[in-house]
Parts: sequence; C-alpha cells; structure tokens
Amino acid sequence: MKAYGKTPPKAKKTEGMKFEEDKIEISTQAKEIQVAMKALKDLPDVREDKVNEIRAQIKDGSYKPSSEDVAEKLLERIGKQGG
Repeated sequence: MKAYGKTPPKAKKTEGMKFEEDKIEISTQAKEIQVAMKALKDLPDVREDKVNEIRAQIKDGSYKPSSEDVAEKLLERIGKQGG
C-alpha cells in the first residue's frame, strides 16, 4: 500500500564514496587544564600533616597565632557571610 499515494524514493548507491570518521581535537591548553584538574582532584581536602602539627602545638601550648592573622581570618569570614 502506498502512503499518501507516493512511492518511496529509491536509495542512492554509496559505491565509490569515501566516509571519514568523526574526530575531536583537544587544544594544548585544554590538555593542560585536564592534567591540572586531575592533579587538583587527587589532592586531599585536608592537609593531615599541617593539622597534626597545629594540634600538637595547641596541646603543648606553643601555638601562638599572631593577632593580625586572627583578625584577617575573621574579616575574611565576615566578608563571605555578607556577600
């Protein structure tokens, strides 16, 4: 039975035609970004060695952060909360 009274078109022969595969090329900059992102992903979220060092200093009473450092961190936190 013919749909809508038309005959389907004949398929064209593909002999002698060349087909190329699709290709993706990644720029050098994109490759470098991928490497950097992987390295960043592999880093631990917490530097255990630093945490343990400061923990030991607090325990033995030798941890003395400067008042400037404390004030700077407080201001950073206030700035993050406000905006």
